[in-house]
Amino acid sequence: MSEIAVVAGGRAAWRDGPDTAPDTGPDTRRVLQLALAGLWLLDALLQYQPMMFSKAFGQTLAATADGNPGFIARPITWDATLIQQHAVALNVVFATIQLLLGLGIAFRPTARLALAASVAWSAGVWWFGEGLGGMLTGTANPVTGAPGAAILYALLAVLLWPARPAAARAARALWLVLWLTLAWLALQPANRAPRALHDTLASMGSGEPGRVAVLERDAAAVIGGHGLAASIVLAAAFTLVAIGVYLPRPAALSTLVLAVAIAVVIWVIGEAFGMILAGGATDPNSGPLLALLALAYWPARTAPGEGRRS
Repeated sequence: MSEIAVVAGGRAAWRDGPDTAPDTGPDTRRVLQLALAGLWLLDALLQYQPMMFSKAFGQTLAATADGNPGFIARPITWDATLIQQHAVALNVVFATIQLLLGLGIAFRPTARLALAASVAWSAGVWWFGEGLGGMLTGTANPVTGAPGAAILYALLAVLLWPARPAAARAARALWLVLWLTLAWLALQPANRAPRALHDTLASMGSGEPGRVAVLERDAAAVIGGHGLAASIVLAAAFTLVAIGVYLPRPAALSTLVLAVAIAVVIWVIGEAFGMILAGGATDPNSGPLLALLALAYWPARTAPGEGRRS
């Protein structure tokens, strides 16, 4: 039985080469690019929120330096201080850059340039805006957004590059590394403590609308003191998704469905819809990006003779 195709574009990158499948049917890569463009435009709108034009934005960025090694933390602190001193001007620049990235990806003639620029911008945001997603602090939690939305934006830009789809072997390796990283983070001491997940979810309800706050409290109550068990279940699910793209096609498709379901649960419960409804969010967090990544690995169609292979 054949393995899953890695889409990441209008044609599928099959195991025996990226050009096996004919380039027919809808331009899946372009649809995914437009979805990515929409997320960048949402980021821009969130960046234009009034709170982002105050010193509070810089203070939020400064907090990401906590727990990081000095060579990572010092540039973050310098950047956050600069933003606090020039909050209005710099935030206009940041928001406009993200607006231009979204429009550039949406406009086909500039898509390639905008995707390349988005990789560079995402790398900077991951460091200066997210503190590398907390990956070096020992507190990064996949349920609340680790390894960071910015690095997922960069990965999507690479996978959705308009020239050719990513080679199947390299794309699968990226998928494997990402989801095994999530599994590893789920088992870290800070995340597997008996009430760690309970306390995390309970805190997510702060500032949220009533129904979202109730949802977070209820989820925290269900977890209770079973943090270790929850971490093991999460790590097992992440690991299954990680190896899914190497499984036979029907099983691989099931793991992609599981990946989308996990992304939705993370976004709704673990991230409280990216805290967009509470105000102050600069992006929708990792949930929608993980779901979009799963769709980027979905086979657009079956190659000739695929159904007869074994």
